[in-house]
Amino acid sequence: MASTQLVGVDIGSGSIRAVEVTGVGSKRPTVARFFSLPIPEGAVKNGEVIEVNTVAAALKQLWNAAKFGSKEVILGVGNAKVLVRDLSVPKLSQNEIRESLPTHVQEMLPVPVSDALLDFYPISESASEAGPVVNGLLVAAIKDSVLANVKAVQLAGLVPVGVDLIPFALTRLTSPSRMIGNVAHIDIGARTTNVIVTSGGVPQFVRIIANGGHDLTAALADRLSISENEAEQTKRSLGLGGVTVPPEQAPTIAIIREVTGNLLTSLKNTLSFFANTRQNEPYSGIILTGGGAQLLGFADALSEMTRIPVVLGDTFGSIEVSRDASRGTQSQLGMNVALGLALGGAAA
Repeated sequence: MASTQLVGVDIGSGSIRAVEVTGVGSKRPTVARFFSLPIPEGAVKNGEVIEVNTVAAALKQLWNAAKFGSKEVILGVGNAKVLVRDLSVPKLSQNEIRESLPTHVQEMLPVPVSDALLDFYPISESASEAGPVVNGLLVAAIKDSVLANVKAVQLAGLVPVGVDLIPFALTRLTSPSRMIGNVAHIDIGARTTNVIVTSGGVPQFVRIIANGGHDLTAALADRLSISENEAEQTKRSLGLGGVTVPPEQAPTIAIIREVTGNLLTSLKNTLSFFANTRQNEPYSGIILTGGGAQLLGFADALSEMTRIPVVLGDTFGSIEVSRDASRGTQSQLGMNVALGLALGGAAA
């Protein structure tokens, strides 16, 4: 088991976010401090570290600024190159199942088994003609991508004690105790949207969509010939627009609705795909998190399109936060992945 004081590290395309949690694995974990720092464009692309030395330097700077008390970190993996699929295997111990995965999954992978890191998340047990089986989720990540993240952390003088799937980390942050049946957790990041369906708090289905809030910012900047900073401000102020749109705003609102509509359609299709495999277990709700979820009108549009109630998740609401956790103007917004990673450290 890892230390009870860990830092979850979320290496994104535009910034690095880190959250330190004390009392990991206890009944009352506490956020000791959190911090984020922008990184140069191109250093990280779609969740993959491209410039290892640049990211390592940024991590050193972040640690100096945040004054974290621990150098033990949990890293997250979760981009469009991470495959998560249903898999049933003969009933064995967890270690034996992991060792046997290469013999079961080659046809499911887009790369040779030797180029992938494999893991298995058990969900249930059942009987088959060949004997008892364990049903669960196969997790496969490109090895070089994960190792690049690990190397950057090590070059920064930090100690990686675990690597966790970002969608799993996200489900630790919200408690769907009032919801019965299947609950969809949707987290909209800058370039990636994670969809996780849980039942009784146990992940049943995961999809990673290569689309996020930055796609809308980039579209506005390109089509309106404005800077990305201006596009971001425009996006935040207008959102999806109201029922009546002023004529001068109509072209901008049209772009926002078009690009956002593509993501909404992807989400609807993803949720429908899972529902079709669980016809007797309807969704009881959607928990929406992430920076992209803050777009005005998005939650209502998602609920209208899917016909499922949507609530905004309060990722820091179920955990104690120390008074001096934030330094300067740091915001809790966007820290959900790093927090979820730190909270899962007890299992690392």
